[in-house]
Amino acid sequence: MLKCRAVWKKLAPLARESSTLCRQSVRRAGLNNGRPVRVQVAGMSSGPLGEGGENKLYFLLVAAAGLGGVAYVSICLLSINYLNVTYCVEFKLTFIILWLLVDNSVNSSAVPEPEPQAAPLSQEPSPGAPDAEAVAPSETTEPLPGSLICTDCVSLVFAYCLSLLLSCIVTFMQSLPADSTSASQKILSHAPYLLIGGGTASFAAARSIRARDPGARVLIVTDEPDLPYMRPPLSKELWFSDDPSVTETLRFKQWNGKERSIYFQPLSFYIHPEELNSAENGGVAVLTGKKVIHMDVRGNKVKLDDDTEISYDKCLIATGGVPRNIQAIERAGEEVTKRTTLFRKIEDFKSLEKVSRNIKSITIIGGGFLGSELACALGRRSTESGLEVIQMFPEKGNMGKVLPEYLSNWTTDKVKKEGVKIISEALVKSVSYRDDKLEIQLKDGRLVKTDHIVAAVGLEPNVDLAKSAGLEVDSDFGGFRVNAELQARSNIWVAGDAACFYDIRLGRRRVEHHDHAVVSGRLAGENMTGASKPYWHQSMFWSDLGPDVGYEAIGIVDSSLPTVGVFAKATAKDTPKAATEQSGTGIRSESETEDTAISPVASSAPAPTVAEQKDNYGKGVIFYLRDKVVVGIILWNVFNRMPVARKIIKDGEEHADLNEVAKLFNIHDD
Repeated sequence: MLKCRAVWKKLAPLARESSTLCRQSVRRAGLNNGRPVRVQVAGMSSGPLGEGGENKLYFLLVAAAGLGGVAYVSICLLSINYLNVTYCVEFKLTFIILWLLVDNSVNSSAVPEPEPQAAPLSQEPSPGAPDAEAVAPSETTEPLPGSLICTDCVSLVFAYCLSLLLSCIVTFMQSLPADSTSASQKILSHAPYLLIGGGTASFAAARSIRARDPGARVLIVTDEPDLPYMRPPLSKELWFSDDPSVTETLRFKQWNGKERSIYFQPLSFYIHPEELNSAENGGVAVLTGKKVIHMDVRGNKVKLDDDTEISYDKCLIATGGVPRNIQAIERAGEEVTKRTTLFRKIEDFKSLEKVSRNIKSITIIGGGFLGSELACALGRRSTESGLEVIQMFPEKGNMGKVLPEYLSNWTTDKVKKEGVKIISEALVKSVSYRDDKLEIQLKDGRLVKTDHIVAAVGLEPNVDLAKSAGLEVDSDFGGFRVNAELQARSNIWVAGDAACFYDIRLGRRRVEHHDHAVVSGRLAGENMTGASKPYWHQSMFWSDLGPDVGYEAIGIVDSSLPTVGVFAKATAKDTPKAATEQSGTGIRSESETEDTAISPVASSAPAPTVAEQKDNYGKGVIFYLRDKVVVGIILWNVFNRMPVARKIIKDGEEHADLNEVAKLFNIHDD
């Protein structure tokens, strides 16, 4: 009702003005055959129309009224889902005025025009008309009898109606979804389960919540434009696809030849956000392209980057992390920055894939998991396209912070065979752009010229919400500090890369791997539904340097710790490709996280020492020790044995002979 009054206040002066103009026009016209012209107060005053002007004006009004009518019906129907209903009220008032104008025009046109009569010369002007207006107007200025409409006022109303229609159309177009993955982004005001972040941890939590509470209503809010997806294939299998449209389909063949999508579930799995609260059986909705910028813990609500507020009953923070950059690139300027990729998301994969096909040289800075995987992937492509692939890192060899030196050197040789030029012990001093090339100046004086840089130097946990939420951030490991149940507050949980949790066996930790995101997200979802379970699971991680060399690891794997390695000769089945053929999945943690090791049977074959293996590291087990207790294990080209490794770490016992322990993994069986 208030809106109607406001709109009428806009239109009432226009109507009054039109009535005044009408009277003034008639006074100027004087008498019509000695008889006053009847003027309706509501009529829009007439003006000189010219020949056929009345017909043109009539059709103009009919067209305007018809346009207004169609727009009114359409907008009112669309307003149910997309537009503010006040547009309908405003349009209705405008349409009524237009219709009255047409109606007045039709009625006045139906009045027969009196035949002209010669006026007596001695006739005196009407007392009510000024002398100046007593002279009969000329043919071009005489108003048509019965014409009640002012063209100026009609134009104003018509323009107002048309502008309102355009405004509604623009609002409607803005309300349409930007793409199929973000359809119907009407934001809810309340979500029983709110999950901040659209990565692996959030999806695992949503699935866990729905498993324990089938009618649960879960809302995932992510600042990415995509539905929840798995990140490992971005640096692994996607690069080995033969499909030229892989950047669009995001489907890939696993090492076992089976094809799958990078997305956990298709769009049909989710419900639209505006249908979440009305869904009879609940469901999972995803709000893409929205970022949570403020968290009110006491009020149980969050604010999005468009100032929308959403309240919640229980909330999960799974914001993941952002790729680190190196200072030399950050201070190098725009020309260097725009030729640098910080690899993390789908859009980064698409961009780098396109760039790698249009340049001659690319340099990867970083020798860890991501850097080595991308180096091998791009190295394979270099043999076909002639692309120069350079990898540089401060360590002596690939994976130097994780693998013992002898195994790191062996891995570096493998990466070189993939077509990668390795520059070890490289510390970047500065980066500049000269003569269409990036120049990387190293601290030892070496200069490397390249066309593009990929910085793969680690991840920084995203704790932007810590300040507004009043949550504690760990000063040593980073990330939100949580208890054993992954709780930061009574109704707030944290999972994935952003969680700094207490490991009952290994102490406080923060893990940045896919399997940890799966397991921690699953546990957080269970605890959000009342499970109250502690986090005791030792998550694993894996890395593949192509289809022939891969490893799985668990616990604390740090090359600065003492290690004991036991190796054996590899066979054709000791590769990542063979492992996925056996398990049926390329994401190996999906098949192993549910398994439990129970009294494994050791192999009876003799266990040769490391020295006997010399440089043949085909497959084996590397034990990482702290105070003579195994705290980490790497299975080198040994697959589907992770439950055994997990049990060894969980037991926390000293072992006199690790060669005997290695028999539990059956690495000597053919």
